[in-house]
Amino acid sequence: MESKNIIPTKPEDENIIENKELNILEALIPVFALVGMLFYNVFFVYGDDALSGSNQFILLMGAAVAAIVGFKNKVSYKQMMEEVSENIKSTSGAILILLMVGALAGTWLISGIIPSMIYYGLQILNPTIFLAASVVICAIISIATGSSWTTSATVGIALVGIGNTLGISAGMTAGAVLSGAYFGDKMSPLSDTTNLAPTMAGGDLFTHIKYMSLTTIPTIVVTLLVFIIIGFSIETTGSPDVSDKLMAIDAAFNISPWLFIVPVVVIFMIIKKTEPLVALLIGTLLAGVVAIIAQPQIVMNIAGADSMSFNAAYKGVMNAITVDSAVETSSKELNDLFTAGGMSGMLGTIWLIICAMVFGGVMDAIGALARISKALLSMASSVFGLFASTVASCLALNVTASDQYLAIVVPGKMFKKAYEDKGLAPENLSRTLEDSGTVTSVLIPWNTCGAYQSGVLGVSVSDYFFFAIFNWLSPIMTLIFAAFNIKIKQLVKS
Repeated sequence: MESKNIIPTKPEDENIIENKELNILEALIPVFALVGMLFYNVFFVYGDDALSGSNQFILLMGAAVAAIVGFKNKVSYKQMMEEVSENIKSTSGAILILLMVGALAGTWLISGIIPSMIYYGLQILNPTIFLAASVVICAIISIATGSSWTTSATVGIALVGIGNTLGISAGMTAGAVLSGAYFGDKMSPLSDTTNLAPTMAGGDLFTHIKYMSLTTIPTIVVTLLVFIIIGFSIETTGSPDVSDKLMAIDAAFNISPWLFIVPVVVIFMIIKKTEPLVALLIGTLLAGVVAIIAQPQIVMNIAGADSMSFNAAYKGVMNAITVDSAVETSSKELNDLFTAGGMSGMLGTIWLIICAMVFGGVMDAIGALARISKALLSMASSVFGLFASTVASCLALNVTASDQYLAIVVPGKMFKKAYEDKGLAPENLSRTLEDSGTVTSVLIPWNTCGAYQSGVLGVSVSDYFFFAIFNWLSPIMTLIFAAFNIKIKQLVKS
């Protein structure tokens, strides 16, 4: 599924607003204004703290610039607010999932699930194979679940923790996690973006997946080779001997492989197409029960109680679900790792998503999204130009609309006839939509996917951007195939 795993309304029915009054320069004014303000805000003032609130307000300022352009071109305030309302409504599922992921992380910490993953992972994974193994593990989970969001919220968090204890930067590990997670998300028949792309292009699901493998397999192979090379050359901080950390975890938690029953149940439910919110809620509640049984002392500490009682158990689990919680160990690195923000820890990310949807809604209402896509389409005089214009349109929509659904829907609708006119099979378009729309969304800090993954993994987009190799290499690979006319399937005339 798309990383969110939820489509509140049918994206293929999304209304794309056109405005004949708007020219391309006017459509780009809000984009240039937003990028300029964000650049100044991040690089000259706030740095890594920009996501704590200032970037959110900059998105609203970008929306204000777009609104001014809209007023000039006879778009009413009511029209803009209606589109903003629809945009925010479309993210309601994602926001609820974010809150439940925060709750899940809290109970999975105090129950010992995440510490157990780290404990056993440290004994199996060493710095040489860790990054490549992280790609493979996340790819398998994501193919099985169809969701990169579920993958990062479960094994992804644990892998980042293991990487930290091995002295591997969080950005490297997050890049490996996202590379594997988005490979699986993209290739899984359970993924909603994998279903959406052929729907928009006029193709069918399994032809799309088979054709998409032509660019996706080489991309993931290159990604794995790069991470293997990094693994052999990586310099870890201190000794690879992690016995002190293992002892610290063992002393603080009751470690047992039985704790893995909870994540197995969650993954099984998602594979069986249980609604993600239901699966995450059950995973949270199960972990809360397990915490009371397996880690009573930790639950009492979180509750601030001296003895276990119903009230202490209730308060300890509820605190882990809703607010900050931390477990002290004898290792300083682990103390930094064994903290969770609960549902409240996701509020900054939710705030960012809402502000991004305001900007995207106004841009859509004034007709800027359609105008930018049309301008890119007009440059497609050759087959390569058509592919390049599609890629550019998907990237532009991920930046301006802040949502990967729109980065598939809008170019899909705009470019479908152009591919037919060039005699190209629909899977050319559907593959390009996924190669450039689905996977690059996570590289934009204010995109719903970038905001989500950064918030869940606790790593800024700027830190993992370079190491999310699969994600930025995918659109390059699709352009290489187009430039050299490799496996470009022609339309079969009946």
